[in-house]
Amino acid sequence: MQAITVSDRNAGIAGLSLTDMPYPHAAENDVVVRVHAAGFTPGELDWPATWTDRAGRDRTPSVPGHELAGVVAELGIGTTGLTVGQRVVGLADWARNGTLAEYVVVEVRNLAPLPADVDYVTAAALPISGLTAWQGLFDHGRLATGQTVLIHGAAGGVGSIAVQLAREVGAHVIGTGRAADRDRALELGVHTFIDLAAERFEDAGEVDVVFDVIGGEVLARSAAVVRAGGALVTIAAPPEIRPEAGRAVFFVVEPDRVRLADLIARVRDGRLKPVVGAVRPLTEAPAAFAPGKRTPGKTIIQVTED
Repeated sequence: MQAITVSDRNAGIAGLSLTDMPYPHAAENDVVVRVHAAGFTPGELDWPATWTDRAGRDRTPSVPGHELAGVVAELGIGTTGLTVGQRVVGLADWARNGTLAEYVVVEVRNLAPLPADVDYVTAAALPISGLTAWQGLFDHGRLATGQTVLIHGAAGGVGSIAVQLAREVGAHVIGTGRAADRDRALELGVHTFIDLAAERFEDAGEVDVVFDVIGGEVLARSAAVVRAGGALVTIAAPPEIRPEAGRAVFFVVEPDRVRLADLIARVRDGRLKPVVGAVRPLTEAPAAFAPGKRTPGKTIIQVTED
C-alpha cells in the first residue's frame, strides 16, 4: 500500500514522503480500515508518539495522521461489533501508524459506524475536532445553559465545532480570531467576535469558560477573564497563569466511540456542520503540512475517491 511516512525527526516537513508500506496486520480487537479520507494535525511531527511506540522504542518510518473515515477491510481475531464492508469513522492510536495511508489498523473501540448519508470528507473532519470541542466545553469546562464562553480560534477546525455546540446548549458565545475570520465566526453563531490583532478580549468582561486552542500570550491573558468558579481549558500547553478563583485544565483529546456517534448524528440532522477547508489527494499530503496560505477549517486528505 501507499502511505505518507517520516523517518528523520530532525528533517521536519521535508522528511515526509509518499512511499510503499506493507499491508498492516490486525491483532486481536483490531480492524483494518480502507481509508477514504483522513485528517491530521500540523504539529504531529513534534509529538513524541510520532516517533516511538508505547514502550519508548523507535517505530520509524512512521505514518502520521489520526482521523479517518473509510470502510472495514478486515477484522482481527476476536473482533466484534463491526463487519467487513461497513463504513466507519474514528480516531487512530497516537503511538501506532496513522491514517495518511491506504490502509490503517485501528482498535475497534475507537471506531463508530458511519451512515451512508454522511460523506467521508465531512466525517474525517470530525473525530479530533469534534471530540476535542465536546470534551473541552463539557467534560472539562462544565459549560451549562445560560453561561458565557470565550472561544479562541472560533473559525478553526476545533473552534468552529465548539461554537456550534456551545450555541446548542444555550450558552452566550464570544469568539476570537483574525479579522478575516469575523464573517465565518458570525455565521457559525458567535454572539460577539473579537479581532485579536485589533481588540482586547479582556474588554468583553468575565466569562464562565475560556476554551483556548492558540496558547502563548492569548492563553496567559485568558486567566484574568475567568470568573469565580469558572474554568480555563486549553489544548495548547499547560497554563502557566491560572485563574485566581477558578480551574485551569490542559488536556489531550481521548477517543470516545459513543460520543463520536452522537456527533455524527448531529451532522446528519443539520445541527452540526464541520468546517472543511482544503481537500487534497494523498500525493499532496506533505505539502499540506507546510505553512502557507491559511485556509479556514480543517484540511482533509482524500486517500480514495468515493
